[in-house]
Amino acid sequence: MRLSVLVNMRGETGMAQAVRDGRVLLSDAQRRIRRSPLLFTAPLIFLVLLSAVLIWEMTRANVSAEVRTEWPWRLQLIAPEALGSLLAVAAGAVLARAQYARTVSPYLGWRGAWVKGQLTENASAWRVGILNGGQHLAVVESWDCRVVMKGARDLADAPWGSVRSAAAELTDAGMVDGEDFRLIAFGAGFPLVAAGGGYETVLVGAFSENFVARVQSLYVRARITDVVGDTHERIMDCMKGVGATGDRTAG
Repeated sequence: MRLSVLVNMRGETGMAQAVRDGRVLLSDAQRRIRRSPLLFTAPLIFLVLLSAVLIWEMTRANVSAEVRTEWPWRLQLIAPEALGSLLAVAAGAVLARAQYARTVSPYLGWRGAWVKGQLTENASAWRVGILNGGQHLAVVESWDCRVVMKGARDLADAPWGSVRSAAAELTDAGMVDGEDFRLIAFGAGFPLVAAGGGYETVLVGAFSENFVARVQSLYVRARITDVVGDTHERIMDCMKGVGATGDRTAG
């Protein structure tokens, strides 16, 4: 089976994709899509400005004393001693922030399994849940869905919608909310607490055998903000692995 890799460069949410038999497969790898302007961009800009000042002062130091009496060479922006101290502080802040961001980064994982009691008491349903395997709290920034019915084209630029709009689309297709499917809406600010070494997942949705037979893919795009203000994204196809037996953990 041929598998080719493409890159979508449209907007900030562009992502690596694969095409298999004409079907677009969105990458479900977690990725950082935005950094905090205050805690990342500002210190980095400060470091760049100080580096530019350092280059200027080094250039001034290499011209003759006579030339330094003329404009613009007589312009001294900052004393060398103070400049060295500021550069050390700025560089340390940028490096420390990068290391801390790695430490507090969430690790989003999901699991799908056939279990009973999710929709009706005796019937099995495909249950999908998400967990934060990191060490620190993260909060939901946005939670979007996309439905692809069996036989429909899975387009890379298809629009995302809310959980409510996805449920309405499924209802219009003849499925019953609460019997064929159950989707959970996560509002902005919902906390995803650290799993603490366990594998308990928060319910994303449950789907009947009728649903599985009629729906090709149900994508959920979770955008999560960590404690330093960086935003992470993971796209889950809730129908991935649905034909496998037992638990399946993706990522």
